[in-house]
Amino acid sequence: MKNKDKFTKPICSDHDGLRFATPEIVAKYRAKRLKCDVLADISCGIGGQTIFFAKECKKVYAIEIDPVKIEHAKKNCQLYGVDNVEFICGDALDPEIIHKLPELDVVFSDPARPPKEKRRLISSITPSIEDMINAYSSRTKGFAFEVPPQLTPERIPFDCEMEYLSLNGKINRLTLYLNHLKKCDRSAITLPSEESLCSSGTGEIPESEIMKKFAYEPEPSVVKADLLHELAEKMSNGDNKTYLFRIDPKRALMTSDEKLKSPLLKNQYAVLAETKVSVEDINSKLKELNAKNALIRGKIDPEDYWNFRNRIEDGLNGDKAIHLYITDNSAIICQPLVEKD
Repeated sequence: MKNKDKFTKPICSDHDGLRFATPEIVAKYRAKRLKCDVLADISCGIGGQTIFFAKECKKVYAIEIDPVKIEHAKKNCQLYGVDNVEFICGDALDPEIIHKLPELDVVFSDPARPPKEKRRLISSITPSIEDMINAYSSRTKGFAFEVPPQLTPERIPFDCEMEYLSLNGKINRLTLYLNHLKKCDRSAITLPSEESLCSSGTGEIPESEIMKKFAYEPEPSVVKADLLHELAEKMSNGDNKTYLFRIDPKRALMTSDEKLKSPLLKNQYAVLAETKVSVEDINSKLKELNAKNALIRGKIDPEDYWNFRNRIEDGLNGDKAIHLYITDNSAIICQPLVEKD
């Protein structure tokens, strides 16, 4: 995501600062959620989030250990016309810095993490959540932390709300809200719609071995937050039930006999046909359905993807864009539904 895609103004930044900066649309949403009188933004970086905290809060204390980044943050706050931020350059865990702060309504921390990890670990972020809570517990009871969104709920050892956020259909952020900031155990939010969903307790979404007339791919934030059951309940209406259809161990679609609509659904499809997993059968059915191409999803060896796709698309000259979901036993042919104004 480039500068022009993340921000509406030409912000100042070094390469790493821009890479890790919170996109403006995300920063606006999170600032509204954490709106209060006095907030501390720990590890503020180039100030992408600080700007919008300042627009919602009366006073913001922005703390950053990197003097280059904090100078960028100052310029960016000026660029966006906010003047209620006090910048502090130094280690956020330094008792002398903490002593400078008044009583705070909220402490928000976007801690540093390794640029790359084979497997994201909550223990890799610095300063750690435990250290931050211990250091600032005398200043506030309201804590919010950004952590890598690759972390799944069972790997987060805190009593908190885990809010997974997707932006334009892709997972983007995971924010942990502690104490009175917590609304539920797990939540999902999708931007730009700001449609949200909270965990409501235990429950299993009913599964179907047969694909119904329509299929739906949930937003990745819903999947990450393990809220398929809650989404199914939200979308079910009377006798119309929503089911889970498993493509493979890692991928599942929701399916229903009636057309449903929700911002928490990333993609929506009409199910056109189901056939055997063979090149001849799929190619024949695609020709019959007047297809022009087929995007393959599901159980297929990545090394064989283009060979398989070229073979099933051989001789197609129709006008339908098809999504093909491959399971162990069948190939499900779907056509994306286009939203009409």
